[in-house]
Amino acid sequence: MSGEEPATQIAPVESPQMVSTVKLPILKKGEYTLWSMRMEQYLTNTDYSLWQVILNGDGPIQVTTDEKGIETEVPPKTAQALLQRQRERKAKSILLLAIPDEYQLRFHGIKDAKSLWAAIKSRFGGNVESKKMQKTVLKQQFENFSVSDTEGLDKAYDRFQKLISLLEVHGAAVPNEDANLY
Repeated sequence: MSGEEPATQIAPVESPQMVSTVKLPILKKGEYTLWSMRMEQYLTNTDYSLWQVILNGDGPIQVTTDEKGIETEVPPKTAQALLQRQRERKAKSILLLAIPDEYQLRFHGIKDAKSLWAAIKSRFGGNVESKKMQKTVLKQQFENFSVSDTEGLDKAYDRFQKLISLLEVHGAAVPNEDANLY
């Protein structure tokens, strides 16, 4: 498994001092916890208000239902409502761009970014039992950690650091003296 994340390119951000391209973190199977941390960082650093929309919602989108049962969005009437709707749509779009293609249809119909975040967490975050199992597997990988002759010290060190980080994320921090034994 490589350390490089697949990324979707977002348009360059221009300012008087610099031009940069920001990479959107893409969710990979089995890496929800790291992805969610990266998404939080990505959103808080690119547009903090989008992260707030995901955490707290940003006002419901009003809809009307006609006599045939067809729902239609009511256009925003104030500048503030328009801004809220834009933030909501942008946050939802970013989350949809960050999930694998095979899940797009399942998640596309979710109405708002806050609900979408919760659905992604529910689907990819795992339940209590799966988290316990993952923690146990990580502990076993740590106990059985070894470096192959063909791997090279740099790759082995990177793999070891990732394992230590994952253990910490899952609440199983390794004391420095134990880490230094390897």
